[in-house]
Amino acid sequence: MSDYNLLIDGKMIPGDLTMPVLNPATEEVLAQCPRASKDQLDKAVAAAKAAFPAWAATPIEQRRALVVKMAEAIEANTSELARLLTSEQGKPLADATGEVMGMAGFFRYLGSLELPMRVIENSGDRRVEAYRRPLGVVGAIIPWNYPLLILSFKLPSALLAGNTLVVKPAPTTPLSTLLFAEIVKDILPKGVLNVITDANDLGDAMTKHPDIRKISFTGSSATGQKVIDAEAHHAGTRRQRRRHRARRRRPEEGRTRHFRRRVPEFGPGLPRHQAALRPRVRV
Repeated sequence: MSDYNLLIDGKMIPGDLTMPVLNPATEEVLAQCPRASKDQLDKAVAAAKAAFPAWAATPIEQRRALVVKMAEAIEANTSELARLLTSEQGKPLADATGEVMGMAGFFRYLGSLELPMRVIENSGDRRVEAYRRPLGVVGAIIPWNYPLLILSFKLPSALLAGNTLVVKPAPTTPLSTLLFAEIVKDILPKGVLNVITDANDLGDAMTKHPDIRKISFTGSSATGQKVIDAEAHHAGTRRQRRRHRARRRRPEEGRTRHFRRRVPEFGPGLPRHQAALRPRVRV
């Protein structure tokens, strides 16, 4: 594959910008890589957000089958992925082949898992069950040293849980991830997986994006601290919006207010960490 494109809303599209990717062995330009703009990041997030309700409602058996199908596609393209990974990352071909095979192995393993209901309490006259719920759009930021293997730690788990994704590989090793995106783009419904690239200039926008519910980051401690700081700011903004909406919903002064809440009855001996699960339990 000589041309590389971003994956946004099920389509491989050029970047609004470009950037060179070097072969570390020769320090020569290996390829011109598409580079996403802030507008393309927003489009990728919007596509993932739009695809989330249908994907979250997809039975887990179907999601597992698609994850395994992605593993099969990776295995069928092992040689091409490994050679490209060696060219852009610099590791020996045998190591790159092992990374691609490991990627497929993680997709297969994670695709075999289930998300069972967990029983918190079953005391005869009362049963409390905890269920896992998908969050929404997940942003995955991938480092340069094991771009495909670390992607396999993040992507299948998020898909299995019913989340949609925006993936951003490192700017020094984006090509193998873009090739992977083209290989699997027709397996998943459009918008479920989106892959963009940058020159280390969109990470801050991703971590602060109001429609990205979770960031999965692997990288340096310094960058990780920036991600934590951005998420703390993001969480504070979300709390302010919730308080603002709550104030707007308050009735006019003097109007009678009626509240109805259906809260499970918890006995006095229930630990606090279990009581905290009340919004997500069925009794």
